[in-house]
Amino acid sequence: MAKDLSLQTYPKNYVVLDIETTGLSPQTNEIIELSAIKVIDGEIKEQFSKLIKPKSYVSSHISSLTGITNEMLQDAPQIEKVLVEFKHFCSDSIVLGHNINFDISFINAKLKECYDETFNNDYVDTLQIARKLLPQLPSKKLGQIAKYFKLNTDGMHRGLKDCMVTHQCYQRLIALNFEQKSLITY
Repeated sequence: MAKDLSLQTYPKNYVVLDIETTGLSPQTNEIIELSAIKVIDGEIKEQFSKLIKPKSYVSSHISSLTGITNEMLQDAPQIEKVLVEFKHFCSDSIVLGHNINFDISFINAKLKECYDETFNNDYVDTLQIARKLLPQLPSKKLGQIAKYFKLNTDGMHRGLKDCMVTHQCYQRLIALNFEQKSLITY
């Protein structure tokens, strides 16, 4: 199977990933939290979540959005150490995320910078699925989709919570897909 491919299917085994960053540019901003959950047959089996010490300070805007403060990050490991652990956690699993290209672009930029490597896992994007299955929603942000499915959104904008919400939304989207008989493609 080719790697680094956006899959048009609904896998039952996957790793949900989410990052928190200091901004929107993988070239100039940093990852400050990297989280993932391993799902086997629809059940969460393992979790990974690490804060990461950035080279620069986290702005008050990012701190208010994520709840991650400079004080929380002062003793956190460097990105190089966390990337190795993260790649081992993901192994060659299919990864899943909401607007996952954003997360992968940061992970790839940091892997390239630190190790001259890339993150080549196949992936599924719940944003793309939601665009197909929930056209009536004016916003396809993860929080809006979660509210549509009446899921608890308290604590969002932290990596592990966003992974959990993405997983729950994905499960609801799979069910909706089969109700609508959209059958696998999105």
